[in-house]
Amino acid sequence: MAALLTRFIPAAVRAKADTWLFQKRGVDPGETYLAQRRVFILPSGAGMGFAALILTLLIGSINYSLGLGFALTFTMGTCAIVDIVLTYKNLAHLHLRPGRAQPVFAGEVAQFELHVVNRTRLDRYALWIDFIEAGQARHVLDAAAGASSAVTLSAPSLERGWLAAPRIRLSTRFPLGLLRAWSYWQPDLSALVYPFPEENAPPLPMSGVESADGHGHAGHDDFAGIRSYQPGDPMRHMAWRQIARLDPADGGQLVTKHFEGGAIDELVLDFNAMPTFMNLELRLSRMTRWVLEAEQRTLPYAFRIGALDFEASSGEAHQAACLRALALHGLGEGA
Repeated sequence: MAALLTRFIPAAVRAKADTWLFQKRGVDPGETYLAQRRVFILPSGAGMGFAALILTLLIGSINYSLGLGFALTFTMGTCAIVDIVLTYKNLAHLHLRPGRAQPVFAGEVAQFELHVVNRTRLDRYALWIDFIEAGQARHVLDAAAGASSAVTLSAPSLERGWLAAPRIRLSTRFPLGLLRAWSYWQPDLSALVYPFPEENAPPLPMSGVESADGHGHAGHDDFAGIRSYQPGDPMRHMAWRQIARLDPADGGQLVTKHFEGGAIDELVLDFNAMPTFMNLELRLSRMTRWVLEAEQRTLPYAFRIGALDFEASSGEAHQAACLRALALHGLGEGA
């Protein structure tokens, strides 16, 4: 039958019919409400077998005029009708809301947080949810009346940029399993995918410049003596031997070593200064590695790529801004 329909019905007509029947839409912005037209229901394999059994009992009861057979047949039919209503009500009138998606590096698994909100007075059980491309649903949840349930779905990330959450199927066979109700949802949710950090990358591009405040970081040949500790002095400049001789009870204070005319290490991660013969993705991967290494070593670093120029800094916000710029470089996305 399906083969005949495929052969004689034009593809354009089949596509329009499929769009109307299964409500294919684009991205659903914000919270999505599962109205009546968004919930579909069909008999499962067990339901088809149950229908065949009812038909067999009905034919046998008619042929042999069995009163108990008629009673059993209609009782089973009533149970099937009640199951249709309960299966539909177990899925309909729910609200679906996208959650968060944390950034990942290319090749890692992106995690999409989703919420199923039940604002009705009916508890919902055995709701299966997963991306359509996953095939058989792997996650099941219950949604109590007046409450919400969260689920995290996983999808692989293959390349940098924005990774949109794939289309989702939400289904249920509760309570008897004779029917299957389902709905589709395309959440407005994307995860940012950073370039994968290069392995065995070259050392950080450090450069020595004259210190404006006379506090040297690289090249400690011009030792000028000991002075009182000032906020911001590096820990490696602490004069530990002198500090050990001081008694805080007698008013002793922390002291640091002072250098005159030293040099400091300036770290500038400049994408535009990298060799142009290198592959674009390799350059982005190397810059990613350098950003992570600088943050790990708590080194302030300036960052330049394209028209973006970030002043020397460090911390989670600075790292996120740099990695975002690397992820979206050349993709036409705002950084």
